[in-house]
Amino acid sequence: MPNPALRVLADFRQWGTTLPVWSGRLCKEYWLLAAENIHAQGGRLLALWGEDRRTEEPGYLVHAAFLSETGIVLTEMIVDPAAASCPSLAAIFPGALRMERALYDLLGIRAGNGDTRPWLRHAAWPADQFPLRTDFCADNLATAGDGDYAFVSAASPDAHEIPVGPIHAGIIEPGHFRFQVLGEEILHLEERFGYTHKGVERLLQGLDVDAGARLAGRISGDSTVAYAWSYAQAVEQIAAMQVPERAQWLRALCLERERLANHLGDIGALGNDAGLAFALTQFQALKEDLLRENQCYIGHRYLMDRVLPGGVGFDLTAVAVAALRSAGQALGTAVARLQEILAEHGGLRDRVVRLGVISPERAAHLGLMGVAGRASGQPWDQRIQFPQPPYDQIQVRMTTATEGDVAARMAVRFLEIFESLRLQEEILRKLPGGNVRQPPDLRDATGEGVGWVEGWRGEVFFWLRLEQGHIRRCHPQDPSWTLWPALEEAVLRDIVADFPLINKSFNLSYSGHDL
Repeated sequence: MPNPALRVLADFRQWGTTLPVWSGRLCKEYWLLAAENIHAQGGRLLALWGEDRRTEEPGYLVHAAFLSETGIVLTEMIVDPAAASCPSLAAIFPGALRMERALYDLLGIRAGNGDTRPWLRHAAWPADQFPLRTDFCADNLATAGDGDYAFVSAASPDAHEIPVGPIHAGIIEPGHFRFQVLGEEILHLEERFGYTHKGVERLLQGLDVDAGARLAGRISGDSTVAYAWSYAQAVEQIAAMQVPERAQWLRALCLERERLANHLGDIGALGNDAGLAFALTQFQALKEDLLRENQCYIGHRYLMDRVLPGGVGFDLTAVAVAALRSAGQALGTAVARLQEILAEHGGLRDRVVRLGVISPERAAHLGLMGVAGRASGQPWDQRIQFPQPPYDQIQVRMTTATEGDVAARMAVRFLEIFESLRLQEEILRKLPGGNVRQPPDLRDATGEGVGWVEGWRGEVFFWLRLEQGHIRRCHPQDPSWTLWPALEEAVLRDIVADFPLINKSFNLSYSGHDL
């Protein structure tokens, strides 16, 4: 007997865009069936969010974006406002659990009967108020912390707990980590986030496209290009805009330089956490050189506001192109020498090999992507499987490993540095002429769009609904939503002193996650 979910998915509408997107509405009975079918075919969950449509629909909408072998599958389901509940996808896609907890915190829709603890909400707004509802009242907002969060209790009387954070011994973002240990061995780790929740989705509502672009590029500062590009993609879909070819290539240049900057910083920090300060000083110096080049030739150290709807906000002169090509060659030589030095350092090898392991099987189950996924045998890179211009004209070479440990994540970063330098050279050598931006006229733009970009950490996803040139609703999704739960598993049976190394080998975003 045919699977009814297959029949329903076959009726989905394919979008006429360069991104392969299908969308459709499911009834409550088919919500889980469709997810199970996508999972059975090797698909995974990209994002899950809700929308208050009570003025246009008979209730709320719950949206889920899945990745299948053919592209993105956007599903939506009407939720009765009286019941305000929907089936949970967490048993099929483990990463859905925290997304569903956030769905309740922000919109008041409860998914299933599982973990009902708050996730993004601390004590900033009352428990019976939901910020993404259209009738939300902001009069009762507060800045008090959440002092009574119910962490999982220790399973053994011999275990003891070590609370770490949310304030840390460094200029880093806040997050709480609750360890259960037996001696030094980690038996359980539980994370608690939401400390950097800024109300991004609510802040974006009502903005015009240009103001939205500025905020989108600041959701997670280390991934500004990936966020800005995915937002621009969504806008350009709605407006049916053609981006100038030169702008497409300059966007890719920015994306690869963002990848370079973060990988350089991460490798240096990993060396430092293993007691090799030499690595930190050397790689930070290389990163600083790259950031100064960004400022000099592209206009911003971290490339903010460089990618805009309709194109880019800068251009390169012939002198700048030559300088960047020369600097890229020098950087490749320096990184190759440093890679040799670190490979010969026995103390570093002892710290990172077989540490923080996520097996390929567990990585597939958890839905890992990006650097962490490729280091655990997941051969996935959006630039290769679903290349968007100009990646459809330049062949990206994927780097993978199967060990799934800190050493593998470090090795993948090294190889991706060399690949990004190769791509940068090809982009600069083949850079086409022409305009760099087609300023859009979006005064009447109305519709739904999707953006999807392979950032340095993993895929950044952006869903957008415009009405008359203003943002009605949007949802950005950072890869850290899926990767943070994997960190809880990666540390098991290792020791507390190695947590900084394991954590840095993932280097996930707090701000991008907390929204």
